[in-house]
Amino acid sequence: MRRLAVIALPYLWLLALFLVPFVIVLKISLSDTAIAIPPYTPILDLSAGWDGLRDFVADLDFENFAFLATDDLYWKAYLSSLRIAFVATVLTLLVGYPVAYAMARAEESWRPLLLMLVILPFWTSFLIRVYSWMGILSQEGYLNQLLMGLGLIDQPLTILNTNAAVYIGIVYTYLPFMILPIYATLEKLDTSLLEAAEDLGCSRMSAFWLVTVPLSVPGILAGCFLVFIPVIGEFVIPSLLGGSETLMIGKVLWEEFFSNRDWPVASAVAVILLLILIVPIVLFQRNEQKQREAGG
Repeated sequence: MRRLAVIALPYLWLLALFLVPFVIVLKISLSDTAIAIPPYTPILDLSAGWDGLRDFVADLDFENFAFLATDDLYWKAYLSSLRIAFVATVLTLLVGYPVAYAMARAEESWRPLLLMLVILPFWTSFLIRVYSWMGILSQEGYLNQLLMGLGLIDQPLTILNTNAAVYIGIVYTYLPFMILPIYATLEKLDTSLLEAAEDLGCSRMSAFWLVTVPLSVPGILAGCFLVFIPVIGEFVIPSLLGGSETLMIGKVLWEEFFSNRDWPVASAVAVILLLILIVPIVLFQRNEQKQREAGG
């Protein structure tokens, strides 16, 4: 009974905070749009019992999902979100890996301080941090003033309201999620393996590519998944830093819910987004399971 109680807790958590909300969203996605509060007419009436369920099956249609397939705005938004998430994940890895490697190779007395500096941005509101980049990247912002003061440019650059600003915001915001798992993997690395590789004739660079990088792959995969999965549905960063040409499914989802008030279509968009995210989530879980088995 104790083992069952321990196992039941995370499943109850998933039931309450994932499965039930998903069922509600799925129900709305199969409803019809209406001028009402809330702005939809459900086709499933649970109060009617089995008769209501039978009528629901008889009248079931996927009109909202079919609409998403016919309007190219939505599938373009999905593809654009996947592209932006992939590029942002690669950029975050290129920035985060050297930082994690430097932290793992630093003196042990310095590591807690460096780790705190990585986590420190979480002490500030996410929204405030994104807003601050608007002041940094604007034409009158600090970045343009610095570049003009150094004589590198003659006139301000247009960075804000572009995809470049979105990538900067994503890399800055999600960088700790990349650094921490890579650092955790590199910190456990046995340095005697590097010494053995050098004794066998490898240079430091060769030992790094042949020993350090392969052994840090679990941390790299974990960091990439932790960045890629939430970035696909990101809304705040593309809304504040991106321009009108920055197309991401999070922005489309918000506009359908709050601007168009088309809850059934918005719910259908959310359901498809969740189905897309299932693939990297399953891969992430398998990677975590393999790490636990290897550690055991």
